[in-house]
Amino acid sequence: MNREPIETQAAPAAIGTYSQAIRSGDTLYVSGQIPLVPATGEMVEGDIRAQIRQVFDNLAAVAGAADASLSDAVKINVFLVDLAHFGHVNEIMADYLDAPFPARAAVQVAALPRGAAVEADAIIAL
Repeated sequence: MNREPIETQAAPAAIGTYSQAIRSGDTLYVSGQIPLVPATGEMVEGDIRAQIRQVFDNLAAVAGAADASLSDAVKINVFLVDLAHFGHVNEIMADYLDAPFPARAAVQVAALPRGAAVEADAIIAL
């Protein structure tokens, strides 16, 4: 099986036993991104909208490192500490994606790494 790691300094570095993304054939599997600012490794300042935008900026940066874009996504999973923010996710995702929109799951979770309020991962067709 062909597995190629994809890495970029334009997204937060992987901390632990995972890659930012793995390309396998014509598919890119992007690891979950939380709202860390790549240059500082710190959480983005601001409200939930700022956190969601940073998550999608990070996902887009990893996709770009594989010569793809989020508009090529076929599946996105969103994890929220408070599902009441789901409307904000819809609003902001529309800035990053084109129709037809990817399949998506949105799940409320008890906690996320580093105290993040949102995390998302993606599967992208190359």
